[in-house]
Amino acid sequence: MTCGSLRLGGFLIAAALVGAGVVAAAPPPGKESATATLAGPKGEAIGEAVLTQTPHGVLVTATLHDLTPGPHGLHIHEHGECTAPFTTAGGHFNPAHAHHGYENDHGPHAGDLPNVIVPDSGSAKVEFMAYGVTLRKNERTSLLDKDGSALVVHAGPDDYRSDPAGNSGDRVACGVIDLRATEPTAAAPRTRPATP
Repeated sequence: MTCGSLRLGGFLIAAALVGAGVVAAAPPPGKESATATLAGPKGEAIGEAVLTQTPHGVLVTATLHDLTPGPHGLHIHEHGECTAPFTTAGGHFNPAHAHHGYENDHGPHAGDLPNVIVPDSGSAKVEFMAYGVTLRKNERTSLLDKDGSALVVHAGPDDYRSDPAGNSGDRVACGVIDLRATEPTAAAPRTRPATP
């Protein structure tokens, strides 16, 4: 298991890469949270994410599997729609109209997230704090605005500089971010499945 912490452009990131035994996280009881079930272009399951509101932003915990080894861009996109090839998710979530990338003097987008480094097992778990977003409705930086938002995994790494999207390649997985009850339940989260 490889673990580490990193600070990029206002995001505190703690990541753990693990083998086939990746287990989905559940939000703490009583916390406002949302989920995203990520699927590939043929509707195949790729992973789960739990987003939990905190006083300082949104804690994102994602478990991913069946990805090619190596770095993958991970972003929050502006529309809650995941129809393959996932262009329906729109661009990166960017309510401040910033430029893309942690290394851009005029960035980053609120939806810019760190790359996920996937080991040879094809499975990874990442956890990080996204300071530029909220799950509180009716706020400018809310991921739960009228058309929602989505979490997207890309084929290649984000270069953290190129506008508008970091040159990270095709969108290989997508999951609509959906509000869930304040108490965890056994029910599966709602998703909008990818169409073939």
